[in-house]
Amino acid sequence: MTGATERPRVQLALPRSLADPAGAAEIEVDALTVGEALAELARLRPELAPRLLGRDGRLLSAVAVYLRGQDVRELSGLATPLSSRDRLELVPALSGGDGPAPEPRAFRPEELARYGRHLVLPEVGPEGQRRLAASRVLLVGLGGLGAPAALYLAAAGVGELGLADFADVQTSNLQRQVLYTTADVGRPKVEAAADRLAALNPGVRLVRHPERLDRTNALEVVRRYDVVLDGSDNFPTRYLVNDACVLAGVPDVFGSVYRFEGQVSVFDARHGPCYRCLFPEPPPPDAVPSCADGGVLGVLPGLVGLLQATETLKLLLGVGRPLRGRLLLVDGLDLGFRELALTKAADCPVCSAAPTITELIDYEAFCGVAVGDDDAAAVGAVELRGLLEAASPPLLLDVRSREEYDLGHLPRARSVPLEALAEHLEELGQAGSVVTYCSGGTRSSQASRRLRDVGFRRVRRLSGGFEGWVEAGGPVTTGPGAD
Repeated sequence: MTGATERPRVQLALPRSLADPAGAAEIEVDALTVGEALAELARLRPELAPRLLGRDGRLLSAVAVYLRGQDVRELSGLATPLSSRDRLELVPALSGGDGPAPEPRAFRPEELARYGRHLVLPEVGPEGQRRLAASRVLLVGLGGLGAPAALYLAAAGVGELGLADFADVQTSNLQRQVLYTTADVGRPKVEAAADRLAALNPGVRLVRHPERLDRTNALEVVRRYDVVLDGSDNFPTRYLVNDACVLAGVPDVFGSVYRFEGQVSVFDARHGPCYRCLFPEPPPPDAVPSCADGGVLGVLPGLVGLLQATETLKLLLGVGRPLRGRLLLVDGLDLGFRELALTKAADCPVCSAAPTITELIDYEAFCGVAVGDDDAAAVGAVELRGLLEAASPPLLLDVRSREEYDLGHLPRARSVPLEALAEHLEELGQAGSVVTYCSGGTRSSQASRRLRDVGFRRVRRLSGGFEGWVEAGGPVTTGPGAD
C-alpha cells in the first residue's frame, strides 16, 4: 500500500484585518499547493472562507496571495506548488470606511520621463513599474558582476538595493568594475557605489552592508530582500549565499566568470535545484585559480552581470521564463551560449525533503580555506618592506609565470613559476627564510604549503600578492630579473 504524499509545512501571514481575535497573524499549515493551504486556512478559520474563496472554489478577486513577492495568479494560481518553509502573504482589499480604496499613486512627470520605455512595454507597464518600486534586491559583492548589475537595477527603478561588500576600491578593479572611477580608489566600495547609484537614480533606497557576511548575520540580512544577486568571487561566500537563500525562501541569481567564460543560473529551491544540487562539494582549496591569477576579459563580467540583472527583473516582474533549473554557459571567445538542464538532487543536504543542513555553518572550514597556519604565515606589504631592508632579508619567490614576472616584479625577487617549484627545492633549501608571492594569493598559498610539506620551516606569503604590493606603493622592477 502506497503511503500518502508528505505535505510541506508552510506559513500563512495574515494582515490585522484577518487575524483572529487573539491577534494571531501567522498560521502554519501542511499543504502541497496554494489552494490546499487556503482550504486548510478556511477549515481552521471558517469565518474567513467567504472572504477568500468563491462557491466554485476559486480565489476571490478581492484578495491577493503573494509567494515571495509574486502574485500567485501570475504563477499557477491555486495550483502553485509549495515547498517547506514557504510563506504566503494574504492581502485583502480594504474599504477604509471613507469611500472607495484610493487609486494607485500617479507617476510624477519626472518618473514618466525616466521610466517611459518601461511603461509602454505590455510586460511591465504602470503596474510592473510600481512592483519594481516596491521590490528589494540584495547585491552580494560589488565587483565585476555586482557593479554593472547594480547600475541597471537602479536605473530600472528597483525600490531598494542592499549593497553588501567589505572591500575597498583598488586600482586593479577599474578594468572591469564600471561602478567606480579613479577618484574612488581607497574608498569603501559600499560608499562609492551608493554615491554613484544615488546620482543615477535618487528614487532608489540604498542600504549599506559593509560587514563581511558570515554564518552569524547572513540569514538575517537575506530575509529582508525579495531576490539576492550573488556577485561573489569565492566558494565560501557562494555556499553561504545559497544556503541562506534556501533557508529564507529567497531566489539566488548566480553568476561567475573566469578568463573568457561565464555561468548564470537562478537557484530557487522552492521551484527547482539549488547551487548545492549542481556542486555538492567545493573544489579543493586553490584548485580553481582566481581572476587575479588567471585573468578575465574586462567586458565579460559586464555581460554576465547584466544577464543576472535581467533574470532579477524577470523574477520581480513575474514575466518570462527565469533560468530556474537551467545553467547558461557563456563563451566570450566564440560569443556562444549553451544551456544545460539542472535537476533537484534528492539527497541535497540543504534543499531536499530531508535536509541535513538546517542552519548556516562554517563555510571557510567547509571549503577547506580556514587554515590558521597559512593565515598566520601571511606578511603584509608594509612589514615585508621592513624585512627586505633588514641585514638578513628573506628570499623572495615570485611564483607567477615568467611572462607576468617580466612585466613587473618586486625588487630582488627570484622567478620560480609554481609548476617548476619542485625542480628548485634543493637550491632553495639554502635560504634561511622564504616569502612567496603571486598576483593575488592563490598560487603563493599553494607554493607555501608545498615548501612546508617538504620541510621548509620559515615560509611566509605576501598577503594581497603583487597587486596588494602595488596598491600599497611598494617599488616595482620591470624586465628580466633573477632566475
